Amino acid sequence: MKKLVLLLSILIGLSACSSLELQTVTTSEEETQRILALGLSYEENLIEASKFSDPHMVKVVSLQLTNAKDEKIQYEIDLLESEKVANNVILSLSGTNFSGPIISKSESTVLNMNPDLLNYNLEGLKNLTSGIVNHKLQLSLIYNSNKKRNYISANLCDKWSRCDDNSIEINNISTKASNCSSSSCDYKEIVEINLSDEFLRNYIKKGFTIRINSKKNSNKVIISRVYLMGYLQVAQ
Repeated sequence: MKKLVLLLSILIGLSACSSLELQTVTTSEEETQRILALGLSYEENLIEASKFSDPHMVKVVSLQLTNAKDEKIQYEIDLLESEKVANNVILSLSGTNFSGPIISKSESTVLNMNPDLLNYNLEGLKNLTSGIVNHKLQLSLIYNSNKKRNYISANLCDKWSRCDDNSIEINNISTKASNCSSSSCDYKEIVEINLSDEFLRNYIKKGFTIRINSKKNSNKVIISRVYLMGYLQVAQ
């Protein structure tokens, strides 16, 4: 009987110790969030991190606190820049049509010395009944070639700039040729991509890149988070 009581006492003791250990073990991310929640200065945050007994925990949490500080500074900079974008969004008198500022960039390759010119922006239309805003990416591609490219597809790129999956439907609006010679013409293709409000707001913290594809050529369109923050501030 005494042995049974002793065994039970040992098991209860081990269970209590195990529970205590489980309660006290926290991850570096949890500790970082705990320190940030204190509302201290960056220097004071590092002092808090230095109090851990584990040197590895001190190093990891200090690094995460530094990253959090850098992200906060960048966000404040982006917020100011996004105001410039918001100020250039055109709003119709009815309050239902939105047109973001046009982004222009040129792209050239070793094989093609004449750069492609890309002009693109986001546009939105608000349904007054549902309150939902439907958006589209409007893009014009101007290039010199011996024949038109006929852009036929698009892909959403991931954070590693891989653009082979996540196919997106593309709408061909028009193609015009001008300044033709015996070997080539200047072409202007206009395409549109429909984007939901949910899609844009899901990418507001990081922006997104879409690759537009023809059979032999491709071009990338980059919508930064600054542009998204400013555009969506108005288009809602």
